[in-house]
Amino acid sequence: MTDSRRHHTRRQYLRQLPYALWLIVLWLALWGQLSVLALLTGAIIAFLVVRVFYLPPAEAPGRFNPYRFAILAGVFAFDLMRASFHVAWLAIRPRRVDVSSIIQVDLRTKSDLILTLTAEAITLIPGSFVVEVDRENTIIYLHVLDASTLDDIEAMRRTVFAQEERIIRAIGSADDLDRITHWHEHRDDHPGEHLSGGRSTVRPAHGFPERES
Repeated sequence: MTDSRRHHTRRQYLRQLPYALWLIVLWLALWGQLSVLALLTGAIIAFLVVRVFYLPPAEAPGRFNPYRFAILAGVFAFDLMRASFHVAWLAIRPRRVDVSSIIQVDLRTKSDLILTLTAEAITLIPGSFVVEVDRENTIIYLHVLDASTLDDIEAMRRTVFAQEERIIRAIGSADDLDRITHWHEHRDDHPGEHLSGGRSTVRPAHGFPERES
């Protein structure tokens, strides 16, 4: 093995080490105990996942803004609490939830990391969860509870955009920041334009969807 090949292999192991350690932590959390057996089995599972089920390496955040990250964490905690109360109210109110919707949201980012973090953040908030991700086009499809009007749909889409933007401003690349800036400039120049950009992006979650022509 040449020196360059050996150096490349070492870099791959070091790059995958944080993910392996995180998998071990998750394994221990699932078992609910810290023991030699749990640690050993977690290490074996983590090794199999990162080596056998190999995925392209995720890019590391190119920047970190502590102020923006604090805003991201604070707003997420507030949204989590507010959504929890909203879902609890939907569960106890006399009127049932008539219609929920499947919404398509075209994200601005081209980063796998930002796409994943945005999808996870939206899923963790009660009342919505991601049902499908189009990685190539950075599109997410999410189920939204009690979204029966276009105003509800657009409000949820704005929520996703705002979450994505907070993540980008906290850890996103300069390229993603430029995309956000250009998107806002375009929205200012075309204030009446639909957020989804043209094609139908909403389908009822109950019943069969209408056939598209």
